[in-house]
Amino acid sequence: MNFLLAGIGASIGAMLRYAITNYGKKHWEWIGNKFSNLPTPTLFINLTGAFILGFIFGIKTNVFIYAIVGTGVLGGYTTFSTMNTELVELYKSKNYRGFIFYALSSYLGGLILVFVGYYLAILF
Repeated sequence: MNFLLAGIGASIGAMLRYAITNYGKKHWEWIGNKFSNLPTPTLFINLTGAFILGFIFGIKTNVFIYAIVGTGVLGGYTTFSTMNTELVELYKSKNYRGFIFYALSSYLGGLILVFVGYYLAILF
């Protein structure tokens, strides 16, 4: 049953990622341009996903909710492979400033937001 829940959740997460990515490419381009042409939709998706996953982990939800939301929705929503591909593109285009900023904000920012989400959940 958890297998099916995770699959349903992943479908929802992938659709959310697709919608946010397309919206972000149209409306958030100015943010990325101010910060060395960063792929802001992917950064937004991964950082919000990290925060939400930390929160879910912190509230110690049951296994069914974790399967559909944690593994499923957030697994389909966040995108580690796209982020790393975008990092390679920044590096190949010799945008070293953007590469370093994106790598640090993604990895370090994601870790920080998992902790923030976790500790906020504990407060509730």
